[in-house]
Amino acid sequence: MTRLRNVAIALAAPLLAIVFSLAVTSLVIQISGGSAGDFISILFSWPADRLLVNIVNQTSLIYLSALAAAVGFRMNLFNIGVEGQYRMAAYAGALFAGAAFLPGALNVIGALLVAVAVGAAWAGIAGLLRVTRGVSEVISTIMLNAIAITITGYMINTYGIKAGDSRRTEGIPESSQVPGWQPFDKAAGEVWTLGILAVVAGLSFWLVLNKTRFGFDLRATGQSESAAIASGVNSKKMTMVTLLISGGIAGLIWMPSLFGSAHYYGTTFQAGLGFTGIAVALLGRNRALPIAFAALLFAYLNEQSNRLTIEAGISVEVIQITQGIIVLAVVIAYELVRRYRLRAEEREVAQAPRPGATSEEVSA
Repeated sequence: MTRLRNVAIALAAPLLAIVFSLAVTSLVIQISGGSAGDFISILFSWPADRLLVNIVNQTSLIYLSALAAAVGFRMNLFNIGVEGQYRMAAYAGALFAGAAFLPGALNVIGALLVAVAVGAAWAGIAGLLRVTRGVSEVISTIMLNAIAITITGYMINTYGIKAGDSRRTEGIPESSQVPGWQPFDKAAGEVWTLGILAVVAGLSFWLVLNKTRFGFDLRATGQSESAAIASGVNSKKMTMVTLLISGGIAGLIWMPSLFGSAHYYGTTFQAGLGFTGIAVALLGRNRALPIAFAALLFAYLNEQSNRLTIEAGISVEVIQITQGIIVLAVVIAYELVRRYRLRAEEREVAQAPRPGATSEEVSA
């Protein structure tokens, strides 16, 4: 019974946040002249086959992004630079794969390693500034985001291949393209095979954080840095390694899309996943399984948003309002649930019989 109650309490906060955000969004739509009924009806209708495939693919990208942010959050490191890290890694990975230095599958593995290395190196700059100069990682990663956008834009515009009115990297050779899984008909598209990277990253995240000494030190440093240092943890080393891991995971974010359907870096690149990952990590409380559900929710909302404009004339930005309110509401909901749990525990302690109490005292 206690376990069931704990599960119910754990689910209460995100459910409260989602219900509250939907209520507020519906109110905003109604005030702006739209139909809240159409909004709710479309949002909860079963997606078409094509949208289901897109939801699965987008969930894998968002999940990787959220894990990258969550690694830092568990140690009280606010890596806001996931956006820049995966952008630099995506460009470098696409450049390497397009150059085809290696044949077939080796080219895929090589590009993945390059992407991880570039993502980690870009995050490592913020780590280096933090441990050597005490520069806040929040400031440095935000600035690195802007620098990454500038560098990749310059490289594409200067050295990219002209394709119509835009420029892009060299396309990945056919032998290195990774075919996906087709659950429905051909028109519905394919589920990207490299989406499996998200599953591997999620399992690794859980194992490292919960079953290794490094994970224990990371969580201990996040809860109390001074106590961790007193117990022998090298906080500077932990900061550096954590940001490198965070950046390395960020480097993988766009790889399923690159090898599954995009096949080059250019107009196909999907920006904004880094910021989405931060919101999803917060919604999932920086834990592997809840983050997976949060990523699925955000992917579902994104894919359903297109139908709002087509079928109900509601702007797709409404979904962004919903997602923003979810993140804000979840903070309040978790605090309410935490207080409820605390009061429940205090009541249990007060009602428990003291050790050595007689049967008359217990019954009284």
